[in-house]
Amino acid sequence: MEQLKAIYTAISQDGFAERTLKLIKKYISDIQDGTENFYRFNLTEHAGLCTGGAPLIGASIVACYARASFTTGSDAESSQGAGPANWQIDERQEQLIEQWAKAAGLWMEDSEQALIETFGPQIAQGAEAKVYYREGDTSVVKERASIYSTTQKALDAIALHNALFPETAMKVVAFTRDSDALFRIVLTQPYVSCLRLATKDEIDEMVEAKGFHDNWNGEGVNYISERLALEDMHPANVFIDTLTSKPTCIDCIVKFVGTEV
Repeated sequence: MEQLKAIYTAISQDGFAERTLKLIKKYISDIQDGTENFYRFNLTEHAGLCTGGAPLIGASIVACYARASFTTGSDAESSQGAGPANWQIDERQEQLIEQWAKAAGLWMEDSEQALIETFGPQIAQGAEAKVYYREGDTSVVKERASIYSTTQKALDAIALHNALFPETAMKVVAFTRDSDALFRIVLTQPYVSCLRLATKDEIDEMVEAKGFHDNWNGEGVNYISERLALEDMHPANVFIDTLTSKPTCIDCIVKFVGTEV
């Protein structure tokens, strides 16, 4: 935690000056080579964080600083006076991650056009992501917006997805704002050839093997374990892979159980 404290102090004093960037880069490197652990995650989840790449780790560090930077002053109080509201936390996390990403060379301007030119046309768009793909490539690229209460939770979700579903691991490559000024995480993910959509029984069996059970009388699309919650596990998000003939989760909502931030 000493390195993290030094980073927090540097951000507070200097913003994202060269000294701060070097401290963050060193901490990222130590996390990736296993000499440091990121306190939010257990061992398996830590591996998922590392799989998500240096930009994911760096953004997670900055997001944690943004949350910690709130004081007990009036500017940090929610309408109930009980500390910062999620929208305040989210706003500050987005703001600081954008500043860090620009200083670190991880910010994309005019990302939609750049992604089309580099990775191919947009092939899908849902509530959470725009998907770009060129026929024959082994990966898709997504501009992922947050449907979570804070940006930190959106970053956590990538690490947790990677831990649970390594066959469709996400790797963060950049950050951007779209034409509507919505903050988005740019990431790559292996392309999955869909044989068909998974059935409810197949999804149940897959997540049960990972320690989850249905939390809605056996009929819903949400699952829970002692530590994590899986949501939105409907067939449109779980394919039967043409190559493996196994259920493969390409996207879902995943978060810690019982945490506020």
